Amino acid sequence: MTESMTRPPAETAAPDEEAGPPARPRRALAVLRPALRRVRALPPWSALVAGVLAGGLLGAGYGLLTPARYTATSYVVAVPADTSDPASALGFAQAYGRVATQLAVLADAQMWAHVPVATLRESVRTATSPDAPMVSVSATSSSPEEAADMADAVARALTRHAAASADDTRVELRQFARATEPTEPSSASAAVTGLVGASAGGLLGGLALLVRPRRAARDGGPHAAPVPGPAPASDVRGQL
Repeated sequence: MTESMTRPPAETAAPDEEAGPPARPRRALAVLRPALRRVRALPPWSALVAGVLAGGLLGAGYGLLTPARYTATSYVVAVPADTSDPASALGFAQAYGRVATQLAVLADAQMWAHVPVATLRESVRTATSPDAPMVSVSATSSSPEEAADMADAVARALTRHAAASADDTRVELRQFARATEPTEPSSASAAVTGLVGASAGGLLGGLALLVRPRRAARDGGPHAAPVPGPAPASDVRGQL
C-alpha cells in the first residue's frame, strides 16, 4: 500500500524586516548637488571677496568681544655716587632692568599693588636704554588705575632693593617719573582687528584662486590640448 507522500509547500521567505535605514549620504548628496552647482557657477574672484568679508567679520568680532587693555609706564634712573664712575650707572641700570621682574621684587610690590604675584609676573614688563641709565617699568591691565598702580609698585620695590645694596654698588635708583592712568587702550581696536582679518581672508582667497586652475589642469579638463598619436608605418612609406 503506497501512501501518497505530500510535501509541504515551500515556505515563502519572510520579508527582511530588519532592513537598514535608507542611505542618508545619498540623500545628503542629492540635497547638496544644487548648492555645489551654484558655487561652481560663481566667478573665480568670488573666493577673494568671500575671504575678505569673512576675515573682516571675524576680526571685527574678535576686537569687539575682547576687553580693552591699558598700559601704564613708570621710570626709574640709576644715579652714581660721588666717588663712582658715571659709566657704571649704565651697566647697573641694565642689571636692575633684568631683576625687576624677579620674585624677590614682585613679592614686595604686591603689597602696594594689591594684586597677586602671578598677576604682576604676567602683566609687568621692563625695558632699558643702551644710551641712558634708565629703566622703564610697564604694566598692562583691563583697568587704567590698576595698570598705573602695578607699574608704580614694581618701580618702588626696585628702588628699595637697589638702596639695600647701594653701599656696595655705589649706584642708587631714583624714581624719575610716576605712572599716569592711561586714557586710551593699548590693545588693538575693532577697526584694526577687522582690517587684519580682512587682509588675512583676502590672502587665503587669493591662494584659492591660484590653486583652482592647477587642479583643473591636473584633472585633464576640457581645455587640455589633444596630443597627436604616432603615424602608421604604411603612411610613412607612401609618402616616401
